[in-house]
Amino acid sequence: MAELDLNTEKLDDVALAILSLSLHDGNRVWKGLDWAITDRLHAKGLIADPVGKAKSLMLTEDGLARAEAVLLAEFAKRHDGAQGTDP
Repeated sequence: MAELDLNTEKLDDVALAILSLSLHDGNRVWKGLDWAITDRLHAKGLIADPVGKAKSLMLTEDGLARAEAVLLAEFAKRHDGAQGTDP
């Protein structure tokens, strides 16, 4: 994936929102993604089977392409200061 100039504020907000999906014991969250999310990504063919002892996931070719497309569309900074790739 090419080096992108990303809106890290927006990325941080999205990461925080995703972490909050595993909220428990008041204000604690798990470090990883909610299993329902990884199950859906696997069902869509975007990641390899997440079940196992490994602490990492493997993106499929489709997953890599989708991830890059989403980063460009939702988080890339444009030179005119707007967000995303839409004119």
